[in-house]
Amino acid sequence: MADLEAADSRSQSPQSGKKRTQQSPGLRPRYQSSAPGHCFRKVTLTKPTFCHSCSDFIWGLIGFLCEVCNLMCHEKCLKTLRIVCSCVTPALITVPVAHCLSPAGHKRHFCSVCRKQTEGNSALRCEVCELHVHADCAAFTCADCRCSNLDGTLLQLQEPFHHHWREGNLPSAARCHICRRSCASSDALAGMRCEWCSVTTHTACHSRVSAECSLGHLCSMMLPPTAVRLQSRKFSKTHCYRITENYTQDLADNADDVDSSTVTTKDVQPTVTDSAKQLLRVFDGDDAVKRGFFRLVSICRATRNEDVVGAALRAFYLPDEPQLFELQEVGGGRLQHLHSDDVQNRNGASDTRGDAWILRNKHTHPEVIEVHAAWSRSSVSVSVTESSTAASVLSEVLSRLDSQGEDESNFSLLEVYMSSKQVQRQTLTPQEKILEKLQEIRKVSLRQMNQTRFYAVENRKCTVQVELLIGGFPPLLNADEYVQIINEQLDIKSHLASISHMYSCQGAVSLQVSCFSEAERIFMLAKDTSVSNKTLNAVVVPEILHTELGVDVVPLLVFVNPRSGGLKGKELLHSFRKLLNPHQVFDICNGGPLAGLHSFRNVPRFRVLVCGGDGTVGWVLGVLEAIRHKLVCHEPPIGIVPLGTGNDLARVLRWGAGYSGDDPHHILVSVDEADEVLMDRWTILLDAQDLSEDGKDNNFLEPPKIVQMNNYFGIGIDAELSLDFHLAREDEPDKFTSRFHNKSMYVKVGLQKISHSRCLNRELQLQVDTHNVPLPNIEGLIFLNIPSWGSGADLWGSEVDGRYGKPRIDDGLLEVVGVTGVVHMGQVQGGLRSGIRIAQGNYIRLTVSKHVHVQVDGEPWIQPPGHVIISAAGPKVRMLRRSKQKQKKTVVSV
Repeated sequence: MADLEAADSRSQSPQSGKKRTQQSPGLRPRYQSSAPGHCFRKVTLTKPTFCHSCSDFIWGLIGFLCEVCNLMCHEKCLKTLRIVCSCVTPALITVPVAHCLSPAGHKRHFCSVCRKQTEGNSALRCEVCELHVHADCAAFTCADCRCSNLDGTLLQLQEPFHHHWREGNLPSAARCHICRRSCASSDALAGMRCEWCSVTTHTACHSRVSAECSLGHLCSMMLPPTAVRLQSRKFSKTHCYRITENYTQDLADNADDVDSSTVTTKDVQPTVTDSAKQLLRVFDGDDAVKRGFFRLVSICRATRNEDVVGAALRAFYLPDEPQLFELQEVGGGRLQHLHSDDVQNRNGASDTRGDAWILRNKHTHPEVIEVHAAWSRSSVSVSVTESSTAASVLSEVLSRLDSQGEDESNFSLLEVYMSSKQVQRQTLTPQEKILEKLQEIRKVSLRQMNQTRFYAVENRKCTVQVELLIGGFPPLLNADEYVQIINEQLDIKSHLASISHMYSCQGAVSLQVSCFSEAERIFMLAKDTSVSNKTLNAVVVPEILHTELGVDVVPLLVFVNPRSGGLKGKELLHSFRKLLNPHQVFDICNGGPLAGLHSFRNVPRFRVLVCGGDGTVGWVLGVLEAIRHKLVCHEPPIGIVPLGTGNDLARVLRWGAGYSGDDPHHILVSVDEADEVLMDRWTILLDAQDLSEDGKDNNFLEPPKIVQMNNYFGIGIDAELSLDFHLAREDEPDKFTSRFHNKSMYVKVGLQKISHSRCLNRELQLQVDTHNVPLPNIEGLIFLNIPSWGSGADLWGSEVDGRYGKPRIDDGLLEVVGVTGVVHMGQVQGGLRSGIRIAQGNYIRLTVSKHVHVQVDGEPWIQPPGHVIISAAGPKVRMLRRSKQKQKKTVVSV
C-alpha cells in the first residue's frame, strides 16, 4: 500500500478491536469514479504499490486512494472502476446470510473491509465463504455470506442460480475466465471469485461473465442450495453448520459489537505528534456509548464542521452526505452541538484526547426509504412523513409494483437487520410509525441503520419443522424407554416435539419440533444433560430435497476428523466447507457419522469421503452397516483422505500413505474420477469366557463382544506395541500431532520390547475352515484382509506359493501370518523379510487360554481367555479406489 506523507497519513493496520484513526480531509480536492461510495484523493507514493482494480503495478509517484476503504488505483482506472466501497456493500445484498467468524490463523490475507493485510491473532475468517477481516473491522461487515439452503422466512433463491462474488484473496495460480491473464495478487485485495463455481476474473472483467452460475466442475457432487431446506430462525450459523465453537468469546463478540468491559482508559491511543492536529473519540449512537465502542478521528484544529462530520462518517463506513449529520459532545451529563468554530477554539486545550462526540442524524422531513419486494429482485423508494405507517408504506409499494389487485392484508412490512453475526427479522405492525422507527434505530446506532433494510413480504403460514438429532443415550433400548428418558431429561412438550426416527443401535433419536423456541430450548438443554454418565449431543439436521437433485448429481457426503493429522484435519474441514455446500460436510467429532448419514437417508445415490485414519474409516463403516436398512442408498461407495499414522487401507486404495497438503479441489476431482471396488468386512466374536478353575467356581462369564474388522486383526506382540503407543498418546495427546513423531514413538516402544519372549503358540489353538492348524514358535499372529500392514508393510509377501492364492480385498478369504518378535517385525517393515504364512480361509476359530493383547485396525486392548470367531460380515462394502489415469485438466483454478 501507499506510504503517505505525515500530514495525510492513516494508520497502516488496525491496532485494536475498538478504535481506528480517521484523517480529516481538510480542503483537499476530490476525484469522482464510476463505482459508488468511494472518496478518492491523490496521494504521493513512496513504496511499490499495485492497483486494486487491474492488479498492475502503479508506475510513477501518483496514485488515487479511497479514504473510506483504502482502495488504491491508477488514474486511468477511475473511470472504469467496478469495485464498490465497503460503505455501500449492505445496499447490494440480495439474500442476507450471516457469517460464521472464527480465528484465521497466521496466514496472510487482506481484509474485505479496510483492504489492509490480516495477520496474527486479530485476523478472522468466515468458515463458509472467503471473507477475511480484522477483529475490529468485523463490526462493519454485513450479512453477505453465501446462501446454502432454503429458509422460507424471507427470500427464496432466484432461478436461475446466480454467482456469489467475493473480492480478493485468490490463489496464486488463478486466471481470469475472460481474458485468461493472471488475476491473483499477493500485494493487494484484487480480483473476483465466485463462491460456488470458483470462477475467477479481474474486477473489470467479471461483469462480462454470465450471471447464471453452473456450480462449476464439482456440480456433479455438490448439493445445490435449492435442494437443502433448513428452518433455523432461532439458531446461529455455527449451530446450523455444526461448527464447533472453540474460539474465544472476545473474538466472537467482535463479529458484531464490542463489550464495554473490554474498553478501559488504559487502552493505548495513537500519538498525535503534530501540534496542529487533534484526536476525537466518536460514537455512532447510544448503544456505542454504552458499550464503549468508538472510533478515533484525527483532525486539523482549523477544520470546518462539515469536514469533521465527513471524517467521522468515513470512520464508521457510512455512505451518507455530511450535511445530514452533526456531532454532539458527550460530557457533563448533557450534549453540546459542535459548531463551525468549536474546533478552532480548542487550539489551546492541554488535553486533546478527552473529546468524545456522538454522531447524530439531523431530522429531515420527508425521508426516503428503500423497500424491497421479497418475491422479486425489485425495490421501491418511498417517501416517509410523520404520518406514514407500515400499512401506508406497504400500500404504496404494492401499488407501484403493479399489485393493486392484491389484498393488502396478505402482506406485511418486514424490518431486517443484516448483522454479520446474525440476521434479525421483525414484522412491523400496520399502525407502527415508520419515521419514529427510523429515528429510534439511528439513535441506537447509525451503523445499525446502514445495515437495516425493509422488505414487503407475503403472509404465508409456514409450517415450522426443525429436526434435531440427539445422541448419547444408552444403546439397544426400546421405543418406550427412549421416550421415558427424553421426557424425564429434556421435558419435551408432546404437542410440539415428537420422535421421527430412532437408532437404538447408536443410542440416538431424531426429534421433529414445530416451534423455534422449543427447538432452541431442547438443543441447549441437551448439551448440558448427561444420561448414564454420558453427555448428550444435539445436532441441527438439514432436510435434503432429493427430488430437486439433477439426474447426473451424485452428492458427496464428507466426514472430517479434525483430530487426525495435526492441524491438517481442521484445514481440510475448512476447505471442503468452502468448495462444497457446507451442509454436506460434517465434523465427525460433533455427532459422529450418524448425523451425516441420517441427513442423506432419502438421497437415492450418494458417495462418502472420509478424512481421517483407519480408525475413522472403520467408525464410518460400522455406523453405515448398523443403519444400512434405513437408507435409500444401502451401499454408498466410500473414498479416503488419509490423515492417520498407518493409513493401510488408503494405501491399498491408492489414496496415498498420508495427506501431504494436496489441493482439496484436486482431491474432490480424484473422488469424482475414482473407480468402485468391493471389499470384504469381517465380524469378530470375542466370547471371553474365563476358563480357569477360579472362574468355574465363581460362575464367572463375560458376555460376548462383537467388533467389525476391515484391515487386520492382531494377537500378541504387535498388539502389545499398539497398546503401549495408544496409552502414551492418551497421556500426552499434544505431542502426537505429526506422522513422523508417531512412527518414531512406535520404534521407541519396539526397542523396549526387543528382548521380550513369549511363546504365543502355547496359548492359542487355531482352527481355519474346520481344520486344526498347528502354530509355529511365534510371538504374534495377524489375520490380514488387505495386503498392507503396519504403515505399508507387505506382511504376506509377494512370493508365489502353490498352497495359497494371491490375496485380494474382495476374495472372501483372510490370510493368517505369524511373526517371531520385534526384530522380525522390523525386518518386515524394512522389506527384508515377510511373515510366516500359516493359513488362508474364510472362517477362523481361536481358543485363548491366557490374557493376550489384541488389536483390531489399530485399536488395542487386553483380551481375557475364551473363544474368538472371525467370519464374513454380510455383504461386501463398496469403496472408491483412486484411478491410475491422470486427472482431467480443469479450467477453474482453485
